[in-house]
Amino acid sequence: MKQYKGHIKSKLPDVGTSVFAVMTGLAKKHNAVNLSQGFPDFPVSQELIELVNHYMKKGFNQYAPMPGVQELREGIAEMFKKNHNADYNPETEITITAGATQAIYTAISAFINDGDEAIIFEPAYDSYAPAVIANKGVVKYAVLEHPDYSINWNLVVRMISARTKVIIINTPHNPTGSILKKEDFETLERILKGRDIVVISDEVYEHLIFDNETHYSAARFPDLASHSLVIGSFGKTFHATGWKTGFVLAPEKITAEFRKLHQFTVFATNTPVQYALAEYLKTPKHYTHLGKFYQKKRDFFLNGIKSSRFKAVPAKGTYFQLLDYSNISKEPEYKFAKRLTKEFGIAGVPVSPFYHDGKNNNMIRFCFAKKESTLQKAAEILCKI
Repeated sequence: MKQYKGHIKSKLPDVGTSVFAVMTGLAKKHNAVNLSQGFPDFPVSQELIELVNHYMKKGFNQYAPMPGVQELREGIAEMFKKNHNADYNPETEITITAGATQAIYTAISAFINDGDEAIIFEPAYDSYAPAVIANKGVVKYAVLEHPDYSINWNLVVRMISARTKVIIINTPHNPTGSILKKEDFETLERILKGRDIVVISDEVYEHLIFDNETHYSAARFPDLASHSLVIGSFGKTFHATGWKTGFVLAPEKITAEFRKLHQFTVFATNTPVQYALAEYLKTPKHYTHLGKFYQKKRDFFLNGIKSSRFKAVPAKGTYFQLLDYSNISKEPEYKFAKRLTKEFGIAGVPVSPFYHDGKNNNMIRFCFAKKESTLQKAAEILCKI
């Protein structure tokens, strides 16, 4: 094709291909066991698939309402009332989105204007900062305390300025598998009292929490919830990442601003999937078992690598496990991750790209949302390194 000869002023001049695409591409090229990108290699519930097909056959194939199918919004409201004693009006405070990434981008776009500041915590999921920058905002990076990846709230207070408009939190946390405690939310609630700051709380792994820990949502804390957009993902919950269906809960005034952009970003999302999810949610056991389900996989993976030279602190949530390779190599994370893929046939994700300055802690993230046969094969490889 003939190439464009004009000048393009990029909104993201420093952004290249995501680390997930790079490592997945390498895994395919070298036929490696792929524990890099966060997607399951086991099937979606047959019952849920049949429900989608059922609603397709019933003719639910045209546009859904812009905020989402009413039945699904009502199901989400009921779930949050049951799990967090939080009251959200399905009509004015819950919106269905084309996945969590769209929800995050739209939320940032709605509340970041030219020169506004957003505080994010590193290592951070890689969509946060580019969305702020694309909307002419300024990113301020707070580094999580290594090795437990906790938040230094005193540092956060010092970072807040008159231009701070958004704080983005993530629990359970990708890529580290850490979680925020009740005390973290209470502290954030106190910090924000009287401040004109919106919180974007990325909680897409809300049901994937281990070791009898509790998932504390921003929705549980009334004063904090009044500042917050809580973002979830059915793709993560029901092993269907390709369906790209998420949701946002926020007070009416915040939701109204969110929907102004949402309607011009996607307008509405997949209709039969929404109806199917609404029916599937009526049975809470479809999601309440997920903590035990994924903890079993985490423990199987960690047990399989006990004799390896990697060091691990068990993840508290998500389906990601960090492994410390400092006993094996002093190579930078990206270089070591590529060598693992090319030479040993196993792909993980280096954590350094989740820092804006490429901070290196000798950590590689592995996804354990896989069949036991996949995890067994991966563990055997890791034990030989």
